[in-house]
Amino acid sequence: MSGTSLDGIDIIYATYKFNSSWDFEIHHSETIKYSKDWKLILSQLVNRSLEELKEIDKSYSEYLSTVISIFIKANNINVIDFIASHGHTALHQPENGLTLQIGNQQILSDLVNHKVVCDFRVQDVKLGGQGAPLVPIGDRLLFYNYDYCLNLGGFANISFEEKAKRIAFDICPVNIVLNHYVSKLNLEFDDKGQLASKGKIHQELLAQLNVLAFYVEKPPKSLGLEWVEINIFPLIGSFDLKIEDILRTFVEHVAIQISKIINREGSNLLVTGGGVYNEFLVSRIKNLLKSEIVIPKKDIVEFKEALIFGLLGVLRQRNEVNCLKSVTGATKNHSSGKILFPNT
Repeated sequence: MSGTSLDGIDIIYATYKFNSSWDFEIHHSETIKYSKDWKLILSQLVNRSLEELKEIDKSYSEYLSTVISIFIKANNINVIDFIASHGHTALHQPENGLTLQIGNQQILSDLVNHKVVCDFRVQDVKLGGQGAPLVPIGDRLLFYNYDYCLNLGGFANISFEEKAKRIAFDICPVNIVLNHYVSKLNLEFDDKGQLASKGKIHQELLAQLNVLAFYVEKPPKSLGLEWVEINIFPLIGSFDLKIEDILRTFVEHVAIQISKIINREGSNLLVTGGGVYNEFLVSRIKNLLKSEIVIPKKDIVEFKEALIFGLLGVLRQRNEVNCLKSVTGATKNHSSGKILFPNT
């Protein structure tokens, strides 16, 4: 799994069991950080032509195969049913019938010499869906004890049951924006949110952020880097602000948008993703909510999305539903993902 915040490649080795309900165990987990070269390439994918993306797709598939093979060897893994790969999102324009995840080429299966289940989003878009978010089926099947599941990654996304349907959508950008601005200070992230905590809220910027059209759209809806580059960066750039003030204002924006969605008193909320380590952000969210916030153990915080994409692979293998129309807006529930076999 590789997300929009470009933290690296999340890899887990896990077992899934079904006995009236689903259960799991994560045996090994690791995040492989991107080199500066790969980080630069992945951060600029939206500016590439389709021809350039095809070349990058091939080299990224080869790179993934190397990373996966090293992980398998390092952990002495001998039993593998298949590898489930999300790849990395290069383009996401569902309104144009387009989504592209690089790293899902046949060469991946050939080089790792294992069956690969991948490309989970494309079929959903063809069926009129957003192709995202796909994690909610895992929230329903693996984390059913929580009223809400909130992920604070490149984007904040949420999932919950409403009238016997799973509802899920992207709320707003988070780390994709915060990390962008701290990178100007030669930092990868704002450690514990210390920089943001020292800044001041710029009320006019905050007001303009909060009235962006996306926030009043009804789900299903999803966000991508393209949307951020069109709507967020130019808006913030129109004000001459210190980095600390941008971070403080955007943290408040995130907390406000999340609080608009989670308004059930007495509910419990599972929070995962890298944003959990931004203590200042979490404190602002807590301050605006009436819910109990639960932060699980580290391997769930950091690898929940990888865990769920593994489950998507399991469901695809069993030809069971892994994409919910109530979440993506597709014409029907379906079992999505292509299955690659090594050419040996």
